[in-house]
Amino acid sequence: MKYGLLGEKLSHSFSPRIHSMLGNDDYGLFSVEKEDFRSFMENSDFKAVNVTIPYKKAVIPYLDFISENAMRIGSVNTVVRGNDGRLHGFNTDYTGLRYMLWHAGIELSGKKVIILGSGGTSLTAHSVAEDMGADRIVVVSRKGEDNYENLSRHRDAEVIINTTPVGMFPKNGERLIKLSDFPALKAVADVIYNPFYTEILLDAREKGIKYSNGLRMLVAQAVAASRLFFYEGEARAELPLTDEDRGKIKDIHRELFNELSNIVFVGMPSCGKSSLAKALASVLDKKAVDTDEEIVKESGEDIPAIFEKEGEEGFRKRESAVIRELGKQRGLVIATGGGAVLMEENRRALRQNAIVVFVKRNIESLSLDGRPLSKSREELYKMYEKRLPFYEACADITVDNNGDLADTVAHIVEELRNYEAACD
Repeated sequence: MKYGLLGEKLSHSFSPRIHSMLGNDDYGLFSVEKEDFRSFMENSDFKAVNVTIPYKKAVIPYLDFISENAMRIGSVNTVVRGNDGRLHGFNTDYTGLRYMLWHAGIELSGKKVIILGSGGTSLTAHSVAEDMGADRIVVVSRKGEDNYENLSRHRDAEVIINTTPVGMFPKNGERLIKLSDFPALKAVADVIYNPFYTEILLDAREKGIKYSNGLRMLVAQAVAASRLFFYEGEARAELPLTDEDRGKIKDIHRELFNELSNIVFVGMPSCGKSSLAKALASVLDKKAVDTDEEIVKESGEDIPAIFEKEGEEGFRKRESAVIRELGKQRGLVIATGGGAVLMEENRRALRQNAIVVFVKRNIESLSLDGRPLSKSREELYKMYEKRLPFYEACADITVDNNGDLADTVAHIVEELRNYEAACD
């Protein structure tokens, strides 16, 4: 490999896929342990690499030339070997972060900005905030002057940018802060892209404030880096994005989002979620998963037997454990049990990587057979009234499933396209 991503732990990186979509199939992963880093830099014959944690600062002493922007930031994420063999360092994370904020409509001018983390990406975020006219910038670290124990003195923060890996796969659900502690908050940006929605981004969605995850930043910096990789001559500065570049970013982002997103069906028991999941998965070339089937598979008993032995509480614990793991995965079509949305932890786990579809069907058409909690039509009506607010609160799309299955699937596909277009 002549091109690639240099870092320590890279097994979940999307960079090879993105660069392949940009036409570079000679791009791979250089997973290098700290004790081998010096040897890699001194002895490898790569043509160009992107650099990620923990080497964005460590790579600098090995470079013969550093762009003015990367020098100012103090962090390098792109290294290109010139025609004379010398190594040139750039920072395309800067380009990616500015694009991400621009696309989300997040303004920093005149704002008080909190940056979580003090690593290489934090340095980039600080420079971006300065250049975008932030009024005050506070860098928060675990042991610095501004830390997570005294954040209350910055309750007036208007924008938060997370540059830490807290909440990133596989440690989904972890968080450093609660947005409720910042009443003046207008926007949140998180450089994490796996999952799509970390805990603070889920909070931002619920609060209705502007937000962005790091997928667009990842794609934008890759597009900027790729231009440097194949620039004719030797670039002395990061190249600004062109309209053509922005078109590439949009197309690649949409393709990745479509491929990696889960589609989650919620709704009343027997409303058709499982059938829709299987049919839609076939259309979208995704894998269909049913949470009830997963519970049966893990327990070795059917749902009525679990209810009889462990009661509803025992079943819900099993359900939450399954949802917690499925929610971390990507590219699935997930059919949930009718009561899965009742627990907040389930709703958040399901939403972190998903577009959620609420499936509606007339109560008179719902089956009572084999449903431990569906004992009568009257009970179903009461159940629906209780659950409806939860279905509606977590749904991105609502569909009617009182007609032909194929028609409903076609309608869902259309609604997904509309949803994705709105996200662009």
